[in-house]
Amino acid sequence: MKSVAIVGAGVAGLVSALAFARKGVASTVVERTATLQATGAGLQLSPNATYVLGRLGLTDRLKDLWREPDNICLVSGQTLAPITSISTKKIAIERWGSPYASLHRATLQKALLDDVGIKGPQDIEALAGERADLTIGADGVWSNFRSHIPHAGTPEFSGMVAWRFIIPEKDAPSFLNPRNVTAFVGPRAHIVAYPLKDAGAFNVVALSSGNNPGETWAAECNPNRRSEMTSQFAGWHRDIRTLLAYAPKPTWWPLFGVTDGRWTDGKANVLIGDAAHAMTPFAAQGAAMAIEDAYELAGIATADVALPDALAFFEHHRQTRVSRVRSRGAFNKFAYHARGPIRFARDMVLKFRSPEHTAADLDWLYGYKAPG
Repeated sequence: MKSVAIVGAGVAGLVSALAFARKGVASTVVERTATLQATGAGLQLSPNATYVLGRLGLTDRLKDLWREPDNICLVSGQTLAPITSISTKKIAIERWGSPYASLHRATLQKALLDDVGIKGPQDIEALAGERADLTIGADGVWSNFRSHIPHAGTPEFSGMVAWRFIIPEKDAPSFLNPRNVTAFVGPRAHIVAYPLKDAGAFNVVALSSGNNPGETWAAECNPNRRSEMTSQFAGWHRDIRTLLAYAPKPTWWPLFGVTDGRWTDGKANVLIGDAAHAMTPFAAQGAAMAIEDAYELAGIATADVALPDALAFFEHHRQTRVSRVRSRGAFNKFAYHARGPIRFARDMVLKFRSPEHTAADLDWLYGYKAPG
């Protein structure tokens, strides 16, 4: 293999470019927009993701910019009482071999962009297997390149929406701990908050049920949407309701996944990241799965086997992994949004469960070492 074309300059596409470069394969990254802009806000990077970034030589650049939280905490959204926690910083490197980190998406994208040259807008249709040995679709949940993959999955509304905002640490309420990732859980909804060292702020994401808006991405949270947000958390602790009512410039994100389907045409085109398997954020693994995809594809596609066989192996191998992660996300949604007796049982089980047992349950996820 001599060359790769990568459609999409998000995290998945840029990690692909770096991973192939370290295999001695040149790549062309194309993006429809003339100016690249980092979308979203914060990212949680679990050890399975930071392991790959370390293999790509990015750890030294990022370690002073990201925050390695002391704990991941589960807290009642109605009372602010702690339910359980895991000492992430203490055990991440010792147990899983790499740190658990949080940072702004723009920080990661800039680190990747510093190592990758980007060409301007191009005719993506012309790139489908015409100008490179391999063409990778890394253009997100609303992928246009997906049309080149027969029987690929399709975007599907999850029934959930997210309100996202960043609040400076100096303005944050005291129940947001700058040393922890905190998930506030309640009936039919939850909120995740974690520190962004590089921004001196907290990233806050409030998730609940919502209506299908059709094909769209993020939008400003107008007064109607802010009212919808506050109504979804009406029974929560008043300090959380106050935080949401006065949240600075929240954005509204309908959450779409991609249904099961093919990731490759069996020849020279393949999907990775959200283009292949966008998922809801209940396991905080969307970026991690994209990073794993990109890194593993470079190793598999440059192996001494026919490219169609390599792509078939990649598809089967990665679909098995992603399916298990999706199942974990579905379990987390059930647990986070539990009501009544189920919520009571959840809290009792977690209260008396040992940290060692909780950590062991995550070994398959956080301890995974993507081969490349």
